[in-house]
Amino acid sequence: QVHLVESGGDSVQSGGSLRLSCAASIPVSIKYSGTCMAWFRQTPGKQREGVAAIDNTGHPKYADDAKGRFTVSQDNTKNTLYLQMNSLKLEDTATYSCAIFVVVPPVPGCPPDLLRHESFGYWGQGTQVTVSS
Repeated sequence: QVHLVESGGDSVQSGGSLRLSCAASIPVSIKYSGTCMAWFRQTPGKQREGVAAIDNTGHPKYADDAKGRFTVSQDNTKNTLYLQMNSLKLEDTATYSCAIFVVVPPVPGCPPDLLRHESFGYWGQGTQVTVSS
């Protein structure tokens, strides 16, 4: 079973920074050609929203609110996804979860929209980010 573990969530003041990590474990029995990973966030009563993603070629994609403030990156040797969040705002307060799509041939690549939660079947438990004034 694919397993994801997030870390790095914390309480921080507005304008501060945090770096989230997501470590993925993929069973050796799965013969995959690549991964597509993303960060989502959710607050109570609101729908889960995509924040940033990176496809199997290393190309990043960001939600409009994340552009210029957040940077998504990946360490392929460790199957770890990162999210560097700068200039945090109160409205960034949420539970942040990572998700993964494992590319198994003959599937050619990632789903077309990696900021849609429907693109992913595996999720981590989430890590809380709280931004205060």
